[in-house]
Amino acid sequence: METVFADFDSAYWQGRYATGRDGWDAHTITPPLRAYFDQIDVASQPRILIPGAGRAYEAEYLHERGCRQVFVADIAPEALAALAARVPDFPAGHLLLADFFALPNDPPFDLIVEQTFFCALNPVLRPAYARQCAALLRPGGTLMGLLFDTDFGPVQEPPFGGTKEEYRAYFAPYFEFRHFETATNSLQPRQGRELFICLKRKTH
Repeated sequence: METVFADFDSAYWQGRYATGRDGWDAHTITPPLRAYFDQIDVASQPRILIPGAGRAYEAEYLHERGCRQVFVADIAPEALAALAARVPDFPAGHLLLADFFALPNDPPFDLIVEQTFFCALNPVLRPAYARQCAALLRPGGTLMGLLFDTDFGPVQEPPFGGTKEEYRAYFAPYFEFRHFETATNSLQPRQGRELFICLKRKTH
């Protein structure tokens, strides 16, 4: 029997924010992402995209570090409004109320940050997610972040889990694998349940 998922549209996510069903929200940047961001060459001003960013603590951290080419995309106005309220000088033009799959790739990004967006998508969109990430990145650009390496059971709404082997099949056509292992510095509730990924877009 085919599994039928709801349409996780803007109204759906606005409803989850409104009712406090936002358990993915850690209220801070998570340690694996902070450690990676601390190694970024800020002087080069890389063009960074954080899709499905939620309240975007990652964008706030990067902005505080001096990164000025950070773009945040989400379909829920509440998510973007939360970042704008916390960081009044974050460029309004970098807050994209938009569907990730409809974002233009000109100019391309140097880095895409994955943090609880992949697990929020209808699982049938996972191949399209990998393809769109590759399309949005310059050749040699990086997709970096965290994926849940755990089975949440037969759930009908996010978050959706999965396995390392499943994920590898989605990304292999477009990316070279630099790091694809269990995160060693996850938040305590997520210890042993997250993959830290660092993938380089193929140049051919």
